[in-house]
Amino acid sequence: MEIKKADYVKSSARLDQCPEPLLPEYAFIGRSNVGKSTLINMITGKKGLAKTSGTPGKTQLISHFIINEEWYLVDLPGYGYARRSRSERGSWERMVRTYLTGRTSLVQVFLLLDARLEPQDSDLRFMEWMARNGIPFVLIFTKSDKLGRTRLQEQVTAYKEELMQTWDSLPPAIISSATTRQGREEILSLIGELNDEWTRP
Repeated sequence: MEIKKADYVKSSARLDQCPEPLLPEYAFIGRSNVGKSTLINMITGKKGLAKTSGTPGKTQLISHFIINEEWYLVDLPGYGYARRSRSERGSWERMVRTYLTGRTSLVQVFLLLDARLEPQDSDLRFMEWMARNGIPFVLIFTKSDKLGRTRLQEQVTAYKEELMQTWDSLPPAIISSATTRQGREEILSLIGELNDEWTRP
């Protein structure tokens, strides 16, 4: 898929403030500071489209970007550590879960995992929650360029082994790097395939 146009549409605090669900959309989410905004900018090829920050918890709203006038890319607030109060983080969590369970045009969630870290409880709990709610998702291991090939494989294997303890089958996984652009074509090819299959609810 070629990205010809990528534009910011709006940021919403509630599901009913989001754009009309007339196009397929793909949500990106992960623990705070996992490199989500940087990955979105790499995927779209538009530097600065999603705002990046070294401060965890910077993204606080549901942000919609329209791609090629055909589909939405959605930047969701990160979960886990953030320099905000517990009540604020709880509010973000309710907002995100309401969006994920109630958004009729949501096609796929891309769950970002920092490839440098061991399996995190917050990530594993979030995967379990999405599985219980029938929300399709793909794992994206970010910052892969920070590790050697052997160590990267060890990290991915550790996640798979952890999941296989309780899961019958594993979700798809993509290795990515915003620096080397690894994973970009895989992500866009998957979105293109799903767009072809999508019908308006």
